[in-house]
Amino acid sequence: MRADYKIVVLGAGGVGKSSVTVQFVQGVYVESYDPTIEDSYRKLIEVDGRACDLEILDTAGVAQFTAMRELYIKSGKGFLLVYSVTDENSLTELLALREQVLRIKDLENVPMVLIGNKSDLDDDRVLSIDDGIKVSQQWGLVPFYETSAMYKTNVDEAFIDVVRQIMLKEAQISAEKKQQKELQKQQALEGDKGAAVNGAGIDSESVLKRNRQSTASKKSKSHSKCCTIV
Repeated sequence: MRADYKIVVLGAGGVGKSSVTVQFVQGVYVESYDPTIEDSYRKLIEVDGRACDLEILDTAGVAQFTAMRELYIKSGKGFLLVYSVTDENSLTELLALREQVLRIKDLENVPMVLIGNKSDLDDDRVLSIDDGIKVSQQWGLVPFYETSAMYKTNVDEAFIDVVRQIMLKEAQISAEKKQQKELQKQQALEGDKGAAVNGAGIDSESVLKRNRQSTASKKSKSHSKCCTIV
């Protein structure tokens, strides 16, 4: 059975969200920067022996499309939060984006991957690997990858990681629901047994009461016999 997963790619403008997404979906590198309003891609992959149909939403990084972004977050199951290692502000902006995801999903644990893109631009780098690791730790050890959309470094790995997180979360939810059903079933059986015991107790008591009444009646009759001596 094929699973359908919607993945949302979030981040500031110019960090390479579209380049990472297109590289993953089509295997090509898009160098020119064209501010994205919203693009949707589909890709069929296999993860741990399971066929997965991914719908990937490449979102806008500019402020005027925040209302649209909220709609994407509501429908998304997994999230790639992307910053550029050449732009310190892009990492700072992700802090607010993550809080927005947690608020809209109303969950503490959401399938998520942190991506530091443009790792191939060594001369322009202003953020180290340690900066990304630090944020990952602050977020509760969210998986972190430094990627290069140009060379496809860690691109597939990042997407597959978030898919695995979604699969794990769904398995946990399914197990919890099954456990809850079993508990409800057990409680219902115990309730039925209790009712049966109580019913049996009432019947026994009635029988004993009737026996006592019958015995008393017999004694009363035997005491009422008398003899007349002439």
